[in-house]
Amino acid sequence: MKTIRSRIGSFIAYAMLSIVIITMIACWNELGTLFNSGNYDNEDNMVETIMAKTATPGVAVIVSEQGETKYKFYGYADVNNNKMVREESLFELGSTTKAFTALAIILLADEGYLSYSDYISDYIPWFEPTFKGEKVNISINQLLAHTSGIPSWSIRLIPEGTTEDMLEKTIHNISDIALDTYPGTEYNYATVNYDVLAMIIEEVTGKSYQDYVTENILVPLKMIDSYFSTGQEKESDKLTKGYRVFFGRSLEYDAPRYYGNIAAGYLVTNSKDIGRWINAQMGIDEIPDNLMNAIQKSHEIDIKTAGYEEKNQYYSFGWTIDTKNRVVSHNGANPNYSSQAIIDLEKQQGIFVLANMNSTAPSLIASNTYENMNGNHMNKFNYDDVYLLIDLVFSFLVIIAVVILCFQAIKLVRGIKPIINDEKTRFRKITANSIALILRVMLLVLVIIWPFLLNLDYLMIGVWMSYSVYMWIGLTTINCILSIIINIRKMAIIRSGL
Repeated sequence: MKTIRSRIGSFIAYAMLSIVIITMIACWNELGTLFNSGNYDNEDNMVETIMAKTATPGVAVIVSEQGETKYKFYGYADVNNNKMVREESLFELGSTTKAFTALAIILLADEGYLSYSDYISDYIPWFEPTFKGEKVNISINQLLAHTSGIPSWSIRLIPEGTTEDMLEKTIHNISDIALDTYPGTEYNYATVNYDVLAMIIEEVTGKSYQDYVTENILVPLKMIDSYFSTGQEKESDKLTKGYRVFFGRSLEYDAPRYYGNIAAGYLVTNSKDIGRWINAQMGIDEIPDNLMNAIQKSHEIDIKTAGYEEKNQYYSFGWTIDTKNRVVSHNGANPNYSSQAIIDLEKQQGIFVLANMNSTAPSLIASNTYENMNGNHMNKFNYDDVYLLIDLVFSFLVIIAVVILCFQAIKLVRGIKPIINDEKTRFRKITANSIALILRVMLLVLVIIWPFLLNLDYLMIGVWMSYSVYMWIGLTTINCILSIIINIRKMAIIRSGL
């Protein structure tokens, strides 16, 4: 019987170790790429290196200089079907959508429908946030500048769904939220600020947010292929597949839909339309006067109301604005897409990068392209991608957890035989196992609750982070439980004197 149990334990161990080895072999090329220095001889090499290091499948780069617009495309719009990124390929913008929302607010202010100093409660009476237990008012300009005091973690209060009432449900979820800071005092980026603006737009115009922006911004700018992803529309065959990183490689990912976050991240567009958007920011091409005036105002800063990010950098009207160099920029991230815009208004240079995975690839590519355009050295790859680092760390922890699970399984199958020579040894082993048991229980509790300690939850982890995080939580929970069982058995055997 003991021989059979021993063989079973060995089989389990070998099987689990084989899984670890096979996984490492399967991901060897991807993991190796992450630690290679890469080739930065020219812009194409730079883009390809960054894509490889961040496991980003597809990228579109739009560059406009002095009115001349160029487009470059890299990688795959659909990996499984070998479909390459092309001019017509569509991407979700993520938070670079916010500049469109702010522009709509400017248009409405210019037409006299609202004022930047108006309070949210003027349009949404049931919106009653609090600060230190007292009800306070938030103004429109504070929403625009992310100085409302709404905490950044409020993103997890946005409900999943695509029904037409999701925007209202989102605002209801934060209507009585406790603010981190008093409105207007500090900059704190919170994506739902712009969802509140979307609802104000709907209240003022009597139209859906997407209809108003389409009619008054997209159509006049001839962004004819762009649309807002509500989850209700028929998916275009030109839409690139979205991806997420897992064990150092990209994995196709159909992310949940959040119609309530439409104004802060769900404009879908392609390279040609983005080229028109960039040029509009620089006053190039024929644009209706009212829209041109609104665009110019979106680049202006009122120091009293703008969100202060750092020296010479302020947030206002959906842009981070460098007041010294007259450069406006913004990055965007959805669970399976990302983007970056950099527009130098003084030099008439614009760069916009789109990617079909949430990574720092667009930001790194855009900044390097801008540096190269101005005769500066391109920066080598930097591991500052939070989601990539999370995947690397937790992929490594998953492998360790599997190895530990092998040993735990062997212990349980082969049996526990503590050696006890005398009462002193018995007491020492009981004490040691008691401490080990307490530590295992504490670790189990910590593994279960750590997301909440960081103002996260399991849903956010599942939507935004690598699957390796879930795998580690599951495996570590199992390891803790097995370890607790082993320690309890040990103590029982020691106490019985067997």
